[in-house]
Formats: sequence, structure tokens, C-alpha cells
Amino acid sequence: MSNQNSLSRNQFLKVVGVTLAASTLTCSGLGYAATRSPQIATPELTLEKDTTMNSRILVTYATRAGSTVEIATAIAETLSQRGFSADVKPVKEMPSLAGYQAVIVGSAIRMGNWLPEAVDFIKANQAALNELPVSLFTVHMLNTEEDETSRANRLAYLNVVRPLLNQAEEVFFAGKFDFSRLSFVDRLIAKMVKAVEADKRDWEKIKQWAKAIEI
Repeated sequence: MSNQNSLSRNQFLKVVGVTLAASTLTCSGLGYAATRSPQIATPELTLEKDTTMNSRILVTYATRAGSTVEIATAIAETLSQRGFSADVKPVKEMPSLAGYQAVIVGSAIRMGNWLPEAVDFIKANQAALNELPVSLFTVHMLNTEEDETSRANRLAYLNVVRPLLNQAEEVFFAGKFDFSRLSFVDRLIAKMVKAVEADKRDWEKIKQWAKAIEI
């Protein structure tokens, strides 16, 4: 694995130290501001054309810094151009699946895993999701290469979610790293692992996936 996509032992120990310190401060009531991320908009949108078919699709997302909701919106816009009615909703609101013919669930990655609210949504709706076409998109900044290690690490992001679903299409999109959208503690961690602010989102790849996805 390249240095860009992995943590050295010293970096890992530093991250663990910062995380434990933040947890201690938060539990004592002193570190809330340090661990709180800036307010990120989590909109609910409905995108459709005048000639929309009866099929409705839910695009639900879990985000920490806003990049994932922007990708979810781009997916929904493309689906609406295909004639579907697409609703974009934050997964933390636990949207109902009633009336939808397909569901797309997306999450950012934090500490190598989907965000907890996205996993909780899958668990809470497991039975219903297994009766519908389901697609999963993951937004991440590491393991973006096509070497064997990067591919294996990408697949591992969904190790908790994958066993809960009978079948789901999976796709991985590079995201955006904006320090201004991170909490103080997350910024410290990012700097310790030498993360670089960048927007790696490939909008053409995102739109092409939404055009080709089977509903």
C-alpha cells in the first residue's frame, strides 16, 4: 500500500491518542466544541421531470462534511433525466421506504467504515430493502487506486453492511476533503496523517453510473 493510502505505526498511535483525548474531553463536558463539526446542510429534495414515470426512487445519504449529499443530488438529477422521480433524503431522518420502487444508499467513510447512521438505516430496514433493488455508493478519499490492496480496502468499507443485503450493486466514488468542514479534532487527525485538501469527485463517473444503474 502506498504512503498516501495507509497509516504508519506512529501516525496510527497519534490518531488513537487524539481520539481518546477527544473522547475524554467530551465525556467530561469540556470538549464538545472541539469535537463538533461545522453545521452542514442536509437537504431533502424531489427531482422529477414533467414526463416522469410512476417509478419513485429514494436516494438517501449519510454525510459529515457535505460531499456525499452533493453526490446524492447529482445521482438524483441524472435519474430524473431518465424519467424517474427521485427523492433525496438524509439517512439520519430514517426515511420510510413506502412507495419506492428502488433505493440508493450512500455514505461517507470515517475511520475505515460507513457512518453509523447509514449502517443503522440498513439494519432497521433490512427486510424491506431485501424486497427492492438496492444500490450502495461509498464516498472516500483513501484507497482510490486500482492496485490489489486499494481494491481490498475499498471492499472492506462495506463488510458490516454487505451481509445484511441479499444483493446490492456497489460503487465507490472519490470525495472532497475540506478542512473548514471538519471539527477541530478531525482537522488534527487529518493533519497528522498528512491529508491534503482536495476535491477528487469525478462528476462524469457519478453521472454515468446513475445513467447505467438498473432500477
